[in-house]
Amino acid sequence: MKVIPEKIENCGLFGIFGSAAAVEKTYFGLHSLQHRGQESAGIASSDGDVIQCYSGMGTVSRVFRSGSALLGKLANPMAIGHVRYSTAGSSEALNSQPVLCEYSRGQVAVAHNGNLINAALLRDEYEAYGSIFKSISDTEVIIHLLAKPTHISKPDPLAHILNHLQGAYCLLFLFSDRIEAARDPFGIRPLCLGQTEKGCYVVASESCAFDAIGAQFIREVEPGEIVTLDKDGVHSRFFVEPSTVTPAHCIFEHIYFAKQTSTIFGDNVHEFRKKLGRRLAEEHPADADLVIPVPDSGTSAAIGYAEQSQLPFDMGLVRSHYIGRTFISPEQKIRELEVKLKLAVVREAVAGKRIVVVDDSIVRGTTTRGKIRTLRQAGAKEIHMRVSCPPIRFPCFYGVDFPTKEELLANNRDLEQIKEFLEVDSVGYMSLKGLLSCANLPAENYCTACWSGQYRIPVDTVVNKFALKRYQLRMFEDWPGTDE
Repeated sequence: MKVIPEKIENCGLFGIFGSAAAVEKTYFGLHSLQHRGQESAGIASSDGDVIQCYSGMGTVSRVFRSGSALLGKLANPMAIGHVRYSTAGSSEALNSQPVLCEYSRGQVAVAHNGNLINAALLRDEYEAYGSIFKSISDTEVIIHLLAKPTHISKPDPLAHILNHLQGAYCLLFLFSDRIEAARDPFGIRPLCLGQTEKGCYVVASESCAFDAIGAQFIREVEPGEIVTLDKDGVHSRFFVEPSTVTPAHCIFEHIYFAKQTSTIFGDNVHEFRKKLGRRLAEEHPADADLVIPVPDSGTSAAIGYAEQSQLPFDMGLVRSHYIGRTFISPEQKIRELEVKLKLAVVREAVAGKRIVVVDDSIVRGTTTRGKIRTLRQAGAKEIHMRVSCPPIRFPCFYGVDFPTKEELLANNRDLEQIKEFLEVDSVGYMSLKGLLSCANLPAENYCTACWSGQYRIPVDTVVNKFALKRYQLRMFEDWPGTDE
C-alpha cells in the first residue's frame, strides 16, 4: 500500500553548540517555542563522538522536566531540539523528532520545520530502489537523500541534497562534531542565529527562544544559506545564490504563529500586529462602544484598532492558559471543544454593549461562530467582527494547516454570506494591500498564496494533506488487532 509522507508543518527548532548546559538551554528554548507545536517534543545531543536522542508525545514539560534524570542522561555540549505541529490524523510517536539514524558517514539527527511538496515523489523513487522507511515523515526522505552513495561523494553533500528539496523548510542537522542549520531558498519559514553571553552560538525558529536563555539575536539565517556551528565558531555558505531567488516569507507567521516578543523577517511581531489593527480600523471603522480581542494572537491587533478608532479596549474574552493553541490541534472536533474550555466571556464587560471583536484570522469559521454565540448569550448588544488579515480562500502547501479549499469559510462566500454564517452584525477583513503596507520589506518578498492563490513554488505535484489521513487509516485497518 502506498504511503504519503506526512508534512512536518509549522514546528519549532532550537540548537546550541559549545555549552556545558546545552541540553538544559535546549529545554528552555523549546519551552519558549511551545506555541509552534504541542504534539511532540524531542532533544538530540552529542558529546563529540556519540549522539543520543529522546522524543515523546506531548508538550515539552510533559516529555522532559528541567533538571530531571532524563535531561541529565542527555547532557552534552551540543544539542538540537524540536516541537511538532503536524497535519490531521498523523499525530503518532513514530513521527516525533529529532530523527536519529546512522549511515555510512556516522550518526546524524535531523529536526525539520516546513513542508516538502516533492516528498511523495522522492519517497516513491527511493522505495523503488529498495529503501525502507520506518515512518511517514517527509523528514526521513531527507535522510535517505543524505545517505545515497552518489550524494555522499559530492564535495558538499549537504548543499547538494538541499537542491533536491522543493517547498518550505528550515532544518537542523546534528552530526557528532557540529550543527548545520539550513533554510530554503525562499526563506518561507523563519530561522535566526544568536549568541550567549559566554560565546556559545544558538539557532532557533524565533528570537523569543534567545530571550529564554539570555542569548542575543545576531541575524536571520538567510534564504538558501547553510550555517555551521562547530569548535571553530560560525561558518556560512550558500547552496543557492541569493540574487537568483526573490524571498517569499510567510506573512502568516506575523499574523498568528510567531510569539509577540519575537522579531522575524525584520519586524517585531507585537508592533507589526498593532500596525495591522490601526490599518484595519482605517479600512473598517465601526460605530461601537468597546473593542475586545480574541486572545492571544488577536490582542495586539485589537490594541491597534482601539488606539486608531479611539474606542475603549477591554478583555471581554479571557483565555485559559491551561489549554494549548486550538488552531494547531489535529482535529476539528478537538478544536471546538478546546475553544469552549479556552475562552470565557466577562459578562460585565460586554453586556448591553456594541462591541468590536478583533481576531487575527478566520479559517473554517465554526469556532469563531461559537465565540460569537457565547458573546450573544452574555448580553452583547451588537457584534462587529474585524479580522486583521484578508479572507483565506486557498489552502497552504508550505507549512500552515489550512484545510482543503472547500472547507475554508471564505471560499465561494461573499462578505454578506460570511456575516450570516458567523451571525454577526458586520464583518470587515483587512485588505491584502493594507496588510502588506504594514511590513518593512517590499510586497514581493512575502508569500500571499492563501489569500491570492498565487503560489510561488509550483504545487501541481502536491498530494493533499488530507489524503494522508485516508492512507493512514487504511494502513491501520490492515493491521491485526486495531479494533480496540
